[in-house]
Amino acid sequence: MTTLFAFLHHAAAFALVAAVTVEFVLVKGDLNAATLRKLALADRIVGISAGVVLLVGLARVFHFEKGAAYYFHSGPFIGKLLLFIVAALASIYPTVQFIRWSKGQAVEPATLRTVRAILHAELAAIVLILLFAAMMARGVGFYG
Repeated sequence: MTTLFAFLHHAAAFALVAAVTVEFVLVKGDLNAATLRKLALADRIVGISAGVVLLVGLARVFHFEKGAAYYFHSGPFIGKLLLFIVAALASIYPTVQFIRWSKGQAVEPATLRTVRAILHAELAAIVLILLFAAMMARGVGFYG
């Protein structure tokens, strides 16, 4: 069961990275109706995969692997979790804009710049999350 949950966690994480990357690429192009449909699909995948990453990750922390006490004594784990939460909260703004744009609201240049900046920040957070994961795998930053 532990292997299955590890697989699900990693598969969902890869889907999340791919979907955010697709969003980032799509908002750099022409935001016509076809592109907005693709953005809506990518955004749904972002939401679903992020939910799976979180739920399966929490299941691994609390029911499998080494247990919550072990992970919550890890600076890199806490960093991963905080970055994930910040990125998830930041992703609400692009989602709201994608919905508005798909309903015909004009794409304002300032709003588009903000959406691009948030997506860029999400991708940067993913890189840091990967760094923290590597640190965890090597036992760096554990205390207690």
